[in-house]
Amino acid sequence: MAYPTLPTISDRKQLAMLIYLHGINSSSQSQKAEVLRERLAPSRVLVPSYPAHRPDAAIARLSDLFEGLGGEPPPIVVGSSMGGFYAQYLARRFTFAHLFLINPALTPWDLLRDVEGVPQTTAYGETYFIDRDLIESTRKYGIATPCDGIPTTLFLDQGDEVIDFRIAESLYRDCGRLLIFGGGDHSFQHLEEAIAVIREEIERD
Repeated sequence: MAYPTLPTISDRKQLAMLIYLHGINSSSQSQKAEVLRERLAPSRVLVPSYPAHRPDAAIARLSDLFEGLGGEPPPIVVGSSMGGFYAQYLARRFTFAHLFLINPALTPWDLLRDVEGVPQTTAYGETYFIDRDLIESTRKYGIATPCDGIPTTLFLDQGDEVIDFRIAESLYRDCGRLLIFGGGDHSFQHLEEAIAVIREEIERD
């Protein structure tokens, strides 16, 4: 599957102060990405295309992106579902002004077992199977103890039918800002509330 070319250092001045990482079968044209672009204007929102369903390739591609930024100013990063998992790991390799996680899949080695062997199709049209090797390849990107000083805000819907919100709540209760909403679902039904918080952070920078 061919993905669009990532921006390079020469594009630095054109890069957004906010980067959004989509979930496992989503894309840079997802509804959430479009709403963020619209509601956070005139700030530019960069939504990279990357193979979220292939952990090693996803981390390699996103690492290239963040390396290309040059480090200044540090971006605000928003990660949803599996994108939140990758964002959490990358926040330990690169400097982020703030990390926002939306219904993040922080233990995918447990979550993906429920769909092992089930055919999946990405928004880019690629069909694949979640197998044991894919599941186990996520483990090296997990963060067991995230309380290391990285400024992090989590947006969690209690009604998430895919990921138990209590997993993220437990991991971040001592070090993250937890905004937990009643009801909702995995697609996240409280994006407007989240955008208001994200906008505050953008204006603070």
